[in-house]
Amino acid sequence: MNHLGHKELADWAFPYIKINNGDVILDIGCGGGANVARFLETYPDSIVYGIDYSPVSVSLTKKMNKAEIEKGRCCILEGNVRHMPYEQNTFDWVTAFETVYYWPDLVDSFRQVRRVLKHNGKFAVINGADADGGWIWDRYIDGMHTYTSIELEQHLFSAGFSRIELNRKKEQHFICAIAYK
Repeated sequence: MNHLGHKELADWAFPYIKINNGDVILDIGCGGGANVARFLETYPDSIVYGIDYSPVSVSLTKKMNKAEIEKGRCCILEGNVRHMPYEQNTFDWVTAFETVYYWPDLVDSFRQVRRVLKHNGKFAVINGADADGGWIWDRYIDGMHTYTSIELEQHLFSAGFSRIELNRKKEQHFICAIAYK
């Protein structure tokens, strides 16, 4: 998750994620930890959390961000979006890089994200595959469900988000949706 096309997608999406230094950030599905590390480096006054259901991903993320974990600027947990151990109104930003494809009951999962966001918090969904124009990875990867940009927007509104900005790089099927609480 830290290399190849994943980095290209993250590089493309990061300018749309307008975090303020000092914001509290949660990366859901933190994978190998590269995006957590990037947040920590870019926003030195922020605290960054990561959660992933894969113990291997949690281990890799902890290893990559060990120094910042020891300083108390980073906390990585094993868990999933439907049962996050965080209080309501905890985070200024929540990000999900290439992970919502696998989330069960997407609207309920989005509601859980909304629950942990502060008032006026923002949620960035970054996908490197979409179903617009027939780009359906579901046929090749078990348990994956790609969404059109319209489906993502509808699910986010259904979960209670008030406004959604859709950013797309159509030729590569990249989507960065920013949803506002």
